[in-house]
Amino acid sequence: MGKVYLIGAGPGDEELITLKAVRKLKECTAVMYDRLSGTGVLKYLNDDCKIYYCGKEPGCHYKTQDEINEMLAKLAKEGHTVGRIKGGDPYIFGRGGEEALRLIEDDIEFEVIPGITSPISVLNYGGIPVTHRKIAQSFHVFTGKSAEKLNIDWNAAAHVGGTLIFLMGFESLGVIAENLIKNGMSKDTPCGVVMRGTTAKQRKVIATLSDIKEKAVEAGLYSPCIIVVGDVVKFNDELNWYEKKPLFGRNICITRSKEQSAEMREKLIDLGAQVTEINSIKIEFTSENMCGYLDKLPEYDYIIFTSVNGVTSFFNMLVDNNYDVRNIKGVFAAIGPATEKALKERGIIPKIVAEKFVAESLFDKMKNFVKPGDKIFLPRSKQARPYLAEVLKEVGCLVDECYTYETVTGKLIDKSCFEDTDTVIFTSPSTVRNMIELVGLDSIKEKDVISIGPITGKELDKNGIKYSVSDEYTTEGVINKLLEE
Repeated sequence: MGKVYLIGAGPGDEELITLKAVRKLKECTAVMYDRLSGTGVLKYLNDDCKIYYCGKEPGCHYKTQDEINEMLAKLAKEGHTVGRIKGGDPYIFGRGGEEALRLIEDDIEFEVIPGITSPISVLNYGGIPVTHRKIAQSFHVFTGKSAEKLNIDWNAAAHVGGTLIFLMGFESLGVIAENLIKNGMSKDTPCGVVMRGTTAKQRKVIATLSDIKEKAVEAGLYSPCIIVVGDVVKFNDELNWYEKKPLFGRNICITRSKEQSAEMREKLIDLGAQVTEINSIKIEFTSENMCGYLDKLPEYDYIIFTSVNGVTSFFNMLVDNNYDVRNIKGVFAAIGPATEKALKERGIIPKIVAEKFVAESLFDKMKNFVKPGDKIFLPRSKQARPYLAEVLKEVGCLVDECYTYETVTGKLIDKSCFEDTDTVIFTSPSTVRNMIELVGLDSIKEKDVISIGPITGKELDKNGIKYSVSDEYTTEGVINKLLEE
């Protein structure tokens, strides 16, 4: 018998997930996720984890709640460690209690991992504190779904004071406002609606109870939304920190491998963007190809690295073979600041560094150092351009190429995640080719596209994709280009 974790994934911002949830997701062998939890949290899963979408969308339920309950039990009985990923918190209008009770029927072990709930976090991102000294000493959360049928004591709600919050209630917005006014709440009471809070699609409408429905409909808001009523709504502009970030409202797709995406993803998020990470390339290390070169390493005059993955595969092979790096006497060279940084983290200061992330830039630097007869070791990708090896051979160098890794097409869990993106960043020709395979050429042409440099740009040109190029062929260069737009 397996075990089930009922996991709250937070309101939409992929970083609003707890450390415990991340740790347990890494242990899962099967997960079930829904629309509101999003796909960003799926990056924490192991590659062999089985993934099932069991979302419920308005008017289109992929699975009924009973079917979800039975599937949880079935997967646990098969011996899986199951993660049931839910938006917000499992026990706040998330029907997590029903799922837990079903597991108890079959004596299946479970744990609940609380999540950051949307009534607090979404309003926070909208600049609205749910409580405030001398203004709101309490808050009250209601489900707004089918509000006209709910057993809400509208008289009590209208007079309880504090902040009133309604979840899943956009379709019932008029009914909610009408009932509160009928039961004595002032029609001039501040009211706000926040749509898809904490994401790039966040939109906010501020009005009063008397005209909130009209203004929200006029603004084109739609579910999921959170409705908030009370004087704290007045802070929405003054405390509006999130919507003032420079990349707020942008959903930017990163197409790098999982290992290389973190730095760019975190910087974009800090600037207010929502990041959709599609790992279009997967790195498969073939460091064993170095076996025939280990004894020759002390003989090389230069060792050249053209990527971070090349550095990783090379030094991992040295560690696996208890090889003392001090045996290497040659000069280290690197393409670009990221590769330079990776070498420095290994205790190696490269003497030759190309500022631009292209082979031509590195050769321009190296031609001032190398001479005929120099022995050069070039550990790199199987798909690497032949240019660097060819020009070094042309000037008389003896070049040993070793393919220490290769890139293969990554796996796309849910194609729908690409639909909401507005900008796609490509960092290599292989990311272009693989994304075309994963999401389709026409889908990419609909987006704003940024290329990290001219080599990647040539692949985009070949496929008729319009794009702009960053001035500096680095992560910082790409981000600067985004900030210019």
